[in-house]
Amino acid sequence: MDFDQEWKSKFPINTVFKSPLLLASDPSSSNSQLGPLVFNPKPGSRTELLSSPSLAPPPVLPPLPQLSLARFLSTTSPVPPSASSKIEASFGPEQADPAPGFAHNRLQFLRCPDSSEVIAFFPTGDNSDQIGFLILSLEDGKFDVKIGEDGDVFRSKKRFYHSIVRIVVNSIPDSGKCMSSSVGYLLAYTMYSVHWFVVRRGGNSGVPVLVFLGSKVFKTCSIVHACWSPELPELSVVLLENGNIYLFDLEHILHKVGLEHNLKGTQLRVLWNHTASSKSAKWLGCEFSWHPKILIVARSDAVFLVDFRSEQCIIRCIANIGMSGIYASTEKDQFLAFSRAGSDGFHFALASNKLLLLCDTRKPLKPVLQWSHGLDRPCYIDMFKLSKLRSNSKQDTYEHASKLGFCILLGSLWNCEWSLFCYGPPLPDARGSSPSKVSGICDSFYAWGLPSELSLSGRECGSGSCLLQEEFLKKSPPQWVDWQRKRDLVLGFGILGSDLSSPASDDDEYGGFTLIRLMSSGKLEYQRYSASWDVERSCQKDVNLSFMDNGLCSVVEDDYKFPKRFKYLKLDYLYSFLKGNLASVVEAKIEKTSSCPKEKESFDPACHVALCKMLKSSGFQLGSPSALSFDDIRSPTTIGEIISRKKCAGLSTELLLLAFSGYSEFLEVLLDQKKVSLEFLVVPETVQLQPFVLREPSFRSNKWSNKVHRSDALVGPVLPVPFLSTLHRVRDGSSEASVELSSEAELSLQFGEVMQVATKVAMSDSGPEAHDERAISLADDREETWTASQQEKPFFLYHVGSFKPYAHPVCSHMVSKVVDSKAISTKSTDATGLEIFDDICPIKMMFNSSQQDFGSTELTIYNILKGQYLKRQESFDPYQDFLSRCKLQK
Repeated sequence: MDFDQEWKSKFPINTVFKSPLLLASDPSSSNSQLGPLVFNPKPGSRTELLSSPSLAPPPVLPPLPQLSLARFLSTTSPVPPSASSKIEASFGPEQADPAPGFAHNRLQFLRCPDSSEVIAFFPTGDNSDQIGFLILSLEDGKFDVKIGEDGDVFRSKKRFYHSIVRIVVNSIPDSGKCMSSSVGYLLAYTMYSVHWFVVRRGGNSGVPVLVFLGSKVFKTCSIVHACWSPELPELSVVLLENGNIYLFDLEHILHKVGLEHNLKGTQLRVLWNHTASSKSAKWLGCEFSWHPKILIVARSDAVFLVDFRSEQCIIRCIANIGMSGIYASTEKDQFLAFSRAGSDGFHFALASNKLLLLCDTRKPLKPVLQWSHGLDRPCYIDMFKLSKLRSNSKQDTYEHASKLGFCILLGSLWNCEWSLFCYGPPLPDARGSSPSKVSGICDSFYAWGLPSELSLSGRECGSGSCLLQEEFLKKSPPQWVDWQRKRDLVLGFGILGSDLSSPASDDDEYGGFTLIRLMSSGKLEYQRYSASWDVERSCQKDVNLSFMDNGLCSVVEDDYKFPKRFKYLKLDYLYSFLKGNLASVVEAKIEKTSSCPKEKESFDPACHVALCKMLKSSGFQLGSPSALSFDDIRSPTTIGEIISRKKCAGLSTELLLLAFSGYSEFLEVLLDQKKVSLEFLVVPETVQLQPFVLREPSFRSNKWSNKVHRSDALVGPVLPVPFLSTLHRVRDGSSEASVELSSEAELSLQFGEVMQVATKVAMSDSGPEAHDERAISLADDREETWTASQQEKPFFLYHVGSFKPYAHPVCSHMVSKVVDSKAISTKSTDATGLEIFDDICPIKMMFNSSQQDFGSTELTIYNILKGQYLKRQESFDPYQDFLSRCKLQK
């Protein structure tokens, strides 16, 4: 059954399994026509073009406290709490989130026609109240930056005396329409004023000139957004905080250049009274639609189409925060960012706290595509053609997809989180057939692959060491200082076209793009990005994670007068285990302690006897490394748990008593000049495989008291099993080859041993799998297949695909007990105990319950739920595929 496009678009990508509007991008698929959709920064390609104080923001931004003002005063000054509360009340509400101050791109590019130059504009000056610019050109495959003769950036003569919020440029498609020397238009707006310029070609010097055209000051209301018309370059609109919209046409003043005009503009007669809105609703922005007299105006709770082709504006709601249904909470969610998408003027993109939506003005209140973005307060959206991001490709296999595809960049300059969302029309497969009936409709779009991360700064690293280091660095500033203010942030960026990009290298098989970025440290950089199938997680040598004073924070470390306390843990055993030389470290420790005087035995012999009994009752076979058996498997068990049990079975009684003991044998340790009792989990009474994942935590604090007495329960393991097995080999005098075996190699050998046993006692998943080099393919053992076996095997071995490729095979391979189909068939249909659950799942279900029989009411409810559950199983394709591949009969 095929459904229409509107039904499919109701399910956001990343929220449901098998999203109906998702086309996978997989290199292993024979009919994949999309190509790689992940873009990684090339290591070593980051190059500094210019470093200047004129590029850095002014160092006047105060650190916004994360604490309440009263708490901030009480922790930084000798102000009593009562006085701090009064001071806080006099200042009113707390300061706002700093993220809105970083909502706009501070770097804007304007291409010079008929040349290989591009002009980069940005705010500059002591208060960011001037327009600065420089010229970028590509010569002989290298970027050249042209600046002034004084060694500084070019500046406009006009100063605004207020900080520039945003700069917006608009190129002139046909320069002959106006003056032949004109390159484009530029507007810059502050909180209460807008200023217009025309950009002219330079004379003999070749330096562009910014010619001031006029300005407009709004005295009673602040400015939210301003934009240019893509069809008529002289038209621009300004949206105010109260919802008023002003239209400005520069055509009548272009021939009066040189005079400063106080532009009045035309206020559109837009009546918002009939559009219901909450008190917290805020205006986000506006863009021109497909007609120069039709606007798309976005609010935090709705989006409107404003048609002012007639004297009275016509307003129509085309999107609201509740149109996503159950996937968005209309009470708490809101739109955070808005942008025009594509060049047709019909599509636009919206980002809320949870979703990214692609909408069409021709389909009101019905998103074309939806994604669950997973970003923290995104406030910036930009759109690119896929051909721009995959330019200079060395092969034309995916050229068709590059021409038709689009990419939406969503993120936050403040939070340093960015994701790329690719989409486009459905493409024909290798046989030329379309994937659905709507593939031929031009306005139908599919998500091309899942969203991917984009490291905009080129400094992020996905390795565990770098992530851990970054988390520690985030805690280094004082508590009231955001860590972002100590980091070198990306304040502006631009992606150059293929004709201005640096030439692709030999390893850019699928193409890429060149990114120019402006850092908060005052550096202008460029870096090459390459299209790839996967995100590169390897550690980059040129990544610098150190936080610095970059002008966004004026707090000096010496001003922090409170003492800092650090606790250091000596993890020498863990470090040696990860390095593969745990055996040598254990040997050195044994030699060192053997020369010390012997201490009195701390274990009580009577306690030893009691502990041995408890261990045996828990399923241990003390000191008997017998053949591996799966008989005690009662619930789905990983290969790692089986290996852990095998190791414990081979340990001596003395070592087991080190790993498992009672609370009465543990002494209190000294921590911060206080004695604290150690806490461990109690070993369950029922027979389980180590590491006892199904046990419950104990209920007590870290101090024994008269009310909570010291327990005699068996607890542990208090020492890791790999350490115990290594200690066993060292003390047992094993061969050097065995002792010096690395933990990784040892685990691979043990994994192979368990898998060999599993092939004899368990039927296996016969589906295709990219086996690890340490794994043993069960599909290669043709004599042990299910079809050739004359009797059912009691266990089942399968691979959990969702773990791949993040987990070791010992964690992703599991063994489960299979339900005995013959036993089920012989059972009476009048069963009323726990055995009624045996026929709803092919895996044997074990219960730690004393429930014997169910009543008629419980059985009636069970039969209803069972019918619904079985119906769900029949319609769930992954489950049926699982049964088919594993040859399990239901």
